[in-house]
Amino acid sequence: MPSSQTAHPRERADRCPGVIRTWPADDGMLARIRLVGGRIAPDALRALSSIAATYGDGRVHPTSRANLQLRGLPGGGERLDEEVVRAIAAAGLLPSRAHDLVRNIMLSPLTGRAGGRADLWPVASRLDLLVLASARLADLPGKFLFVLDDGRGDLVGRAADLGVVALDERVGQLRVGSGWGEIVDLADAPEALVALAHSFLDARGSDGSSAWHVDELAAPLLPATAPDHRVPKPAAPLPFGRVPGGFHHGAYDDGLDQSAVDALTATLPPGITAPLVVTPWRGVLVPDEASAPPSPESGAAADPAARATTPTDQRPR
Repeated sequence: MPSSQTAHPRERADRCPGVIRTWPADDGMLARIRLVGGRIAPDALRALSSIAATYGDGRVHPTSRANLQLRGLPGGGERLDEEVVRAIAAAGLLPSRAHDLVRNIMLSPLTGRAGGRADLWPVASRLDLLVLASARLADLPGKFLFVLDDGRGDLVGRAADLGVVALDERVGQLRVGSGWGEIVDLADAPEALVALAHSFLDARGSDGSSAWHVDELAAPLLPATAPDHRVPKPAAPLPFGRVPGGFHHGAYDDGLDQSAVDALTATLPPGITAPLVVTPWRGVLVPDEASAPPSPESGAAADPAARATTPTDQRPR
């Protein structure tokens, strides 16, 4: 992954939608709900499906950044009706209005369940907490993306502004735009990434032509560093169907209607305490009971009947 630094003055601020600032599409307002690492509790997914049915087009739409979108919502300008905002917040999906646009953290979906060199869920969770704790980081562009690959290579080929790739169970190498940074203890990676995010804000300025991405800065954030020999080659996308650690349902290019959400969540075995995971391939990973790590958020079940297929659509959304 060679480094390329190209200054790219922007003609405007980015307009990436969220919940507080939405996009006025032809069919109504489009709202994007950020999910750290794609995680969502079954109850929250049901609530979002109900919101879509009540106010929007009736579907919940996965994105290639492992987030969810709602379409056809009421509002005007770039704002949703406040009633819809309150409903999304009540589902636990808007922890900070100020940071609505910037909780962009993509993570290997199976990390901590099956495969990979390290469990990066704690890294993602800590990174999210640090972002939320910083008033200044609310100024990051809505398109600014953290990408965390647990060493299996499923996300190492994804464009990132900042990130980390696990080299073993203890250390990882930082990603800085299309280049590489230092090797750090994984426990220290969240603080290192937040420090780099602050450096990005220092370097980008604050006018309408400010960079949206690290690679658009006029000068690199860090001196060029070679990738460690343990950095994995990019791996194929997680296939749809039965996978180690769960079942990957998809692809939901047209979104999930209420019947699809009900099918994903209605047969959850008792005692499962793991979230569903929206994946970067517009699917939903339902963890197996035996492989699901403890979490207070939720749980899931697998459907053994479906056939495994490989997602190929990598369009950014």
